[in-house]
Amino acid sequence: MSLPLIPPMLATTGTLPPAAQDARWAYETKQDGQRAVVYLEGDGSLLLRARSGEDITAAYPELRPLGDALGSTAAVLDGEILVLDEQGRANFQLLQSRMGLAHAPARAARMAARTPVHLVLFDVMHLAGRSLVALPYTRRRGQLEELGLTGPYWSTPAAVVGHGAEALEATREHGLEGLVCKRLDSVYEPGVRSRAWIKIRNMHSEDVIVGGWLPGKGRLTGLPGAVLVGQRAAGRLRYIGSVGTGWSEAERMQLAELLRVCETDTCPFDPAPQVPGAHWVRPRLVGEVRYSVRTRSGLLRQPSWLRLRLDVPPEASAADLPDDTA
Repeated sequence: MSLPLIPPMLATTGTLPPAAQDARWAYETKQDGQRAVVYLEGDGSLLLRARSGEDITAAYPELRPLGDALGSTAAVLDGEILVLDEQGRANFQLLQSRMGLAHAPARAARMAARTPVHLVLFDVMHLAGRSLVALPYTRRRGQLEELGLTGPYWSTPAAVVGHGAEALEATREHGLEGLVCKRLDSVYEPGVRSRAWIKIRNMHSEDVIVGGWLPGKGRLTGLPGAVLVGQRAAGRLRYIGSVGTGWSEAERMQLAELLRVCETDTCPFDPAPQVPGAHWVRPRLVGEVRYSVRTRSGLLRQPSWLRLRLDVPPEASAADLPDDTA
């Protein structure tokens, strides 16, 4: 391949830039998908590489026509592969059915017809034989938009300059994952997690009931490594996931004592989740957790523990969960 291999630039988790600097930043919707660097040789070919560098082209056959989109112009582009739900929002659970099929092209083709992906493009690092990584974001973004890359399975969404607080609030109102803030003068730093790009993830918090735990390993031996949590719905305690982060050492030790008091041989979840090595407890402890989104079946994505809610009785932790939660 004649094009240079360029690992993607990475964003740092943070908060909105100060209001006084707002006009120096662009704001893009944070997408919940698979990062992909796109190589167009200018001969009709397409190569997709994941953040790890793995060739994932064969997993997404519906994107192959993008290889002809720029004619004979070669380019290296940065983007995110998504699967959109009925509301047009990225759904990572749906995308998971498409990932990992690079070595199963026949199955990938069947899945493409059933669950097509959409590639969102947001940067260009190499164009027409010239490296653009040393150019500021504004110039790279301008050149990307001039390419007019909009098709049946790909697009170039607009970025907003300034108005960061309003942009973040809009992502919350529309149930989107969050925002990426990019400094207007930032160069493209291949493979670097840079403060010039800041990601902000919209998080939610809810009360949950602890129904079990998994033993910790290493320095956490003898302590809970994760707790198994649920919420009451239709008179049952429905399992919604495991939480393994968010405790201080003292909080984890306190939790271990409380779990020992509540031990039981009976799984309190209905239906019982398939969690090897689980220890069950009577559903008496309530905690508050933070998470990004729920899957279609009601499971929490990226949950972390906030605090014990000793002031809340277990009966008060209820949720409107879909019938297929398991």
